[in-house]
Amino acid sequence: MTAKTKGIDYSVWDHIEVSDDEDETHPNIDTPSLFRWRHKARVERQVAFEEKGEEIQKNMAECKSRLEEAQYRVKELEQAGVKEGEEEEKRATELTKARAEEKKCKKDLRTWEKKMEEHRIEEKKMPWNVDTLSKDGFSKSVLNIKPEATEETEEQKEEKHKTFVEKYEKQIKHFGMLRRWDDSQKYLSDNPHLVCEETANYLVIMCIDLEVEEKHALMEQVAHQTIVMQFILELAKSLKVDPRGCFRQFFQKIKTADKVYQEAFTDELESFKERVRGRAKIRIQKAMEEYEEEERQKRLGPGGLDPVEVYESLPEEMKKCFDDKDISMLQDVISKMDPMEAKVHMKRCIDSGLWVPNANADEDDDGENKGGVEQEEDKGEEEETKKEGEKEK
Repeated sequence: MTAKTKGIDYSVWDHIEVSDDEDETHPNIDTPSLFRWRHKARVERQVAFEEKGEEIQKNMAECKSRLEEAQYRVKELEQAGVKEGEEEEKRATELTKARAEEKKCKKDLRTWEKKMEEHRIEEKKMPWNVDTLSKDGFSKSVLNIKPEATEETEEQKEEKHKTFVEKYEKQIKHFGMLRRWDDSQKYLSDNPHLVCEETANYLVIMCIDLEVEEKHALMEQVAHQTIVMQFILELAKSLKVDPRGCFRQFFQKIKTADKVYQEAFTDELESFKERVRGRAKIRIQKAMEEYEEEERQKRLGPGGLDPVEVYESLPEEMKKCFDDKDISMLQDVISKMDPMEAKVHMKRCIDSGLWVPNANADEDDDGENKGGVEQEEDKGEEEETKKEGEKEK
């Protein structure tokens, strides 16, 4: 028996932490409460320890991602070859910065790896408890049920877009003003959250606003970045991956693309700019129509008629009277017109505000002139009544 058990190490059971590991407690102490307090304290320590490990893992992953980006940048600059003049000086400066960034990332990664190793050693030294003594060896349930795809409503999409723009509007505008492929790629690497539909939608609106403001050169620049974002999103859909994970592939492809791919990008860009110009014209036309309608509403007379429209509908003789502001001429023209036609025209003039009855009632001359016009209208009505009476006879 001794020989058989000689190779078994039972030391792992020497340090076991449980809440009720003491059978006897002081009579004045509430034993169940004491056990609950010990269990709660142990669980809180365990949660804090696990959160610390997760934080280290997260920082390690971010550091590896930055290192990969820095290494890719160094390789890209080294393969660019020697250039002339200011371009070579700029390339050398960027290469120095990229190498320094690579060195820093390697140092940070070693630091986090060391912290992770220390965390694992500390985890091994921790005493076992009822929560860590055993774990499920296998636990899995598979249901062959296709989950229902829930589409966002228009209100949800609008609210999501509004929240995103409020938070990242400045960064989106900065991306829209970039020109070089390398600058765009680096900016998206530093801000991967911009690679999404919300950014593309905002850039489209920004293009239309710039075209309406007649900032055509800026519109074309932002349009280029809009198509860049749309091509990245289309590439992600074709690969069925997250857009944030494939934008580097797009830039690598577009910079080394064949003539067909370049022409496809250029054709889509030109088509998009034409659509933007069309939308801008529609918006300007709509704004002009709204402005004209507002001005028309302001012009309406007491009867709800537009004086401009009424003036255009008047006979040329009456137009001349209003142009010259000659009341006697107006009286003469009305007396020569058909009474019914004269009445209709004068009523429209009053309803539109072109002719204001009793405007100068206090002045005798104006009162006489006004009376003359009204008398002409009354005469017209009397003549019309006589004609109707003769017909009845």
